[in-house]
Amino acid sequence: MKQRKHSGIQRKYLKYTIALLAIALMLSCIGVWAYVGRGMTSVVVDKYEFMTKQMGVELDNLFEKSDEVTAGCIQYEDVQKSLQSQGLDDVRHLALSKYFAYVDMKHIADYCYVDNKGNVYARSYSDVTYEDVLNSKFETYLEGDYAKTKWFWAKDTLFGSKEPALFIGRYVRNMDYPHEPGMLFFKMDNRFLQEIMAGDEGLTEGTASGVFDAKGEVCFLEAPEHLKNNQLGDSIGKAISDATIQYMHTNEMAYGVSKMILSGEPVKDGIVFAYHQGATKMTAFSYVPYTVLHAGMSKVFIIFILIYVLVIMLAILLSIYFSKRFTKPIEEIKDAMTGFDGNDFERRIELHTGTELDEIGDSYNKMLENIKLLLEEIKEQEKELRTSEMNLLISQINPHFLYNTLDTIYMLARITKEERTMKMIQALSKYLRLCLSKGEEIVTLKDELENVKSYMEIQQIRNENLFTYEVDCKVDASTTWVLKLILQPLVENAVKHGFCDLYDGGIIKITIEREGEMLVLSVYNSGSPIKEEVMNKINAMNTMALMELKSCFPDKKKGYGVVNIMTRLRLKYGEEVRFLYRAKKDGTTCIIKIPGGGAEELL
Repeated sequence: MKQRKHSGIQRKYLKYTIALLAIALMLSCIGVWAYVGRGMTSVVVDKYEFMTKQMGVELDNLFEKSDEVTAGCIQYEDVQKSLQSQGLDDVRHLALSKYFAYVDMKHIADYCYVDNKGNVYARSYSDVTYEDVLNSKFETYLEGDYAKTKWFWAKDTLFGSKEPALFIGRYVRNMDYPHEPGMLFFKMDNRFLQEIMAGDEGLTEGTASGVFDAKGEVCFLEAPEHLKNNQLGDSIGKAISDATIQYMHTNEMAYGVSKMILSGEPVKDGIVFAYHQGATKMTAFSYVPYTVLHAGMSKVFIIFILIYVLVIMLAILLSIYFSKRFTKPIEEIKDAMTGFDGNDFERRIELHTGTELDEIGDSYNKMLENIKLLLEEIKEQEKELRTSEMNLLISQINPHFLYNTLDTIYMLARITKEERTMKMIQALSKYLRLCLSKGEEIVTLKDELENVKSYMEIQQIRNENLFTYEVDCKVDASTTWVLKLILQPLVENAVKHGFCDLYDGGIIKITIEREGEMLVLSVYNSGSPIKEEVMNKINAMNTMALMELKSCFPDKKKGYGVVNIMTRLRLKYGEEVRFLYRAKKDGTTCIIKIPGGGAEELL
């Protein structure tokens, strides 16, 4: 058996690629072997990611504790009585004020409870009034939830210190009677959030950790002095805030709490790990500067940088060399293929590279020749198909026999002086003469209008007083050409379906006008509006392939005329023709838009 030969391009590509990869691999192995320190960064990252998770869990626990404590306050008997109409007497009022000082929650700096009658319950030495509560606007932090515990970081405008602090608030509602709610606020000191650091062995020098609120403001921070003084270096704080906000609602976990660890979120001069607590909208974070992360790795990075600079330089030189030798013929093939517009079949490719690219060029040339022959064959088949379709869609009637028969009937009606019969035969004779139009498929708009008028006169005789008609032609009907027998089926549908619930007083209005390069024919009837389902099905036919039209109304008793018109229009005018129905409260309008404006030379 003959051994299969590799192509020229494949052989050269493999040779130089393998050589390049071998050099890169050898240099990389030397660098890793010389300075093993790859795991050092992973250890630091894992440590602070785990620490951030622990901080987040502690933040969850603090919130659950605060939620439990505030729920206990609401259930307290005197709190519930304070919400009732009679309120509390002075003794119980004083007792309730002291009650909140002994709730089971650490680090409460101050508190204030306001019942639904404006009574304030606070420490004995506190001078907080109901007006102070209103002016603090702390109630806005509680709005939007029925009775959930809320954490918010704000300036102390309630107790007078004016310093930012963490507040825990909640609406207090009566559990037995529908009353207006009271409000409960706890001011927490800085040690409260410091609880999240409990059990931690301490931060590595140069790192920082703390808590942000939903607005990105620092609520608690443990960091070196230079970071505190610089507010985490502004850009670092903003990056933490943006990262927290960006991923705030990416994952939904148990009990609807949104949590996400942003491992390796890049920040200026370091990496941030963040844990979002969904209920409080606060985020615990840890910041690790690159100096800490990459401690001991400087020499490794220098070696790798030198190695990869060398590899990049070699890759650039080799790429330039290869591009000159191999990309030129490929570019010729690309230009020929992308520049082919479907018409120019003489644009061939001539290559002499001694590789399989020559075979591709020869195959492309053969493909062009085959496409050219195939298109010519398709065009010929389409021409034959359209001729066959038109012959099948328009029935052929022997005009001489039909006209002689109608003349005989007309003379008999004249002898018996049947005026209505005579009028109907005249209209029918004119209608049939225009329908046949000596076998021509294209007629003037004048003849088409005469045809549909004859049909409507016949219908008026058959259905006395059922409808009146009006024709508004805004173009020169004698010089405008259209496909014949496209208006009569629309009028027939109007009489048959639109006036099915009418006995008299119907209106049919035919309007012909131009809209730019389009000739627009519309037929309006004042009868029952077309059903939306049928209208949508007809309008959708405009985007369907010609062969699919018949499948829209497989039952020839319904929709046959519409499919007939649409098929003939598409065969004659192409894809740009439009056939639309529009339902109105007072009737239905059918619109046909013909490209070319009805010019004879375009038909």
